[in-house]
Amino acid sequence: MTNDFKISKPFFEIGPKTYLYGKEAVELAVEADRLCEKYEVDIIFTAQYTDIEPISRATQYIKVFAQHMDPIYPGRGVGAVLPEAVKAAGAVGVLLNHAEKPLTMEVLTQSIKRAHEVGLATLVCAGSPEEGAAVACLNPDIILAESPALIGKGARGPQDMEEIAKINHAIHQVNPNMLILHGAGITDEKDVYAIIKAGADATGSTSGILKAEKPVEMMEKMIASVAEAWKIRKK
Repeated sequence: MTNDFKISKPFFEIGPKTYLYGKEAVELAVEADRLCEKYEVDIIFTAQYTDIEPISRATQYIKVFAQHMDPIYPGRGVGAVLPEAVKAAGAVGVLLNHAEKPLTMEVLTQSIKRAHEVGLATLVCAGSPEEGAAVACLNPDIILAESPALIGKGARGPQDMEEIAKINHAIHQVNPNMLILHGAGITDEKDVYAIIKAGADATGSTSGILKAEKPVEMMEKMIASVAEAWKIRKK
């Protein structure tokens, strides 16, 4: 885990993937920054590599993450993503092992180690309770639990909601203090509310926000629901 990385529960992750880049990505990040302060909900914004620096300059509250990095050291190599370069651009963390950018356990272990060496927090994806427990052994900062079948196209049903408790239990058996973000299949603010209420430390959305008729409005509804559901849970 990264000693100087701090994030408070509940939190929210926005993953633009390749839907947005350049000016539009910065504009969305600025709106997320405003909502972060307004609702007092920490927000992770996983940006394109080329957008990390302008987003970091334009925002104050969100936590800018890279969408991936390679476990390499400065020196030879072409087309790889250097951890030091990600850090220098202004990122505070990195997303690893996404279903669209999967890593072997060996490479994932090396990647978490390299990220922590340069002071980058790690948000590591896991697609099942078993994978979540295995990832927890590597001591990332956050585990992103998401079913590959739900990413970008799925809708959550009762079974998926029940899976939250199973995944939390499997991971907390290994590391009781691990932060767990439950994502995928998030279509609107109602999904967000239900997931946080069901026991998630955090949730997030990509297509649910970026394919909405009014993305900024949907993003605000989701973040407001994070705050509201957390208050209900704490009563």
